[in-house]
Amino acid sequence: MTEVAPPTPDGHRAFKTPDISFEFFPPKTEEMERSLWETIKRLAPLSPNFVSVTYGAGGSTRERTHSTIARILAETDLLPAAHLTCVGAARGEIDEIVGRYHEVGVRHIVALRGDPPGGIGTPYSTHPDGYRSSAELVAGIKRQHGDVEVSVSAYPEKHPESPDFDADIDFLKAKVDAGATRAITQVFFDNDIYFRYLDRVRARGIDIPIVPGIMPMHNFKQARNFVTRAGTSVPDWLAEKFEGLDDDPETRKLVAATVAAGQVQKLAKNGVDTFHFYTMNRADLVFAISHLLGIRPNGAQKAA
Repeated sequence: MTEVAPPTPDGHRAFKTPDISFEFFPPKTEEMERSLWETIKRLAPLSPNFVSVTYGAGGSTRERTHSTIARILAETDLLPAAHLTCVGAARGEIDEIVGRYHEVGVRHIVALRGDPPGGIGTPYSTHPDGYRSSAELVAGIKRQHGDVEVSVSAYPEKHPESPDFDADIDFLKAKVDAGATRAITQVFFDNDIYFRYLDRVRARGIDIPIVPGIMPMHNFKQARNFVTRAGTSVPDWLAEKFEGLDDDPETRKLVAATVAAGQVQKLAKNGVDTFHFYTMNRADLVFAISHLLGIRPNGAQKAA
């Protein structure tokens, strides 16, 4: 369980080599396909708990997500988790998708509400015959296939559409009550935000793992625009580290690795023992950060 470990009698925290998982997105072109599989081959020896494959807005990547999942199952020993959203589809259609995944061997789904059809910032509406919320989607998956594990999202800075933190945690509690057994957080850059959120969640009696979602900032400007739309704040100190590097991708990559590695190591030293990496289909920074956590290829591990 992702939780803060108690200190040992000498005041230090016992270090456990963390468990990790990776997120990929389905490729659009043959070149992106080759790049993704180079990334998968590079990261697979790190023995992640699972790897997830995203699902585009309104189901726009449905077939590509399915084919990527099927290939992972056929060609690797990795355990894939399929993302699935409620947007733009009737219940019967979504249930059929879940059934297809189950038939090919998928036993883990990341259940999400999904962005509004018009994109973030536009009003959200459901299909007239669809699941109305991610909690309903979780319940539908569990009702259809009780052997499928369901992970959901969590928002340390609350979902942009939630009126307040209490309501946001109510939504998380509903997903847990429906059968979710893991929550993966939206990206955050201030570790105190995560620990305060964890305190709020535990105070509400939610005891599932709350796994930190970590995204190395390969391209700071693009990443900042993306994460801020989903409610993540980007501290001034972080922006300052990337100043003047717009045309210097190599240095930018080194800075991104340093920042993400520092964040993860501080979380680990405070007892966090599980991490989910948003890879952006790139292996280099995630592999380096995993190495610094003491994770070695093919199960060999060292204390960080």
